[in-house]
Amino acid sequence: MKSENTPFVGGPLDGRVLPVLTGPTGHPPKWYEVPVPDADGGPATVYAYRRAPAGYTKRLGLQRGWKYEYVAEGREPRSLKWPWSKPGPKPGPKTGPQDGSGGDPGTA
Repeated sequence: MKSENTPFVGGPLDGRVLPVLTGPTGHPPKWYEVPVPDADGGPATVYAYRRAPAGYTKRLGLQRGWKYEYVAEGREPRSLKWPWSKPGPKPGPKTGPQDGSGGDPGTA
């Protein structure tokens, strides 16, 4: 596996540069989570970092690499959206006759 030295901005890892494994596309993961165990044996605190562009070159505007920025709220929940899944029901007006007669509009 290949790794990339990635700087961290904000939070408990501020100013550190850590090697992060890259995926098959050569990019580090979009989120980096750091679990910190509690001293009293309670549940671990998880610090979340979001991947962001590190900067751009002056001449061509190419991206220089990646950095991780601290997100105090944590990682936002995400659900998978499969192309074959049916969309949920949409609230809206019901179709049909509005006068309440329930008959055919052509027969009056």
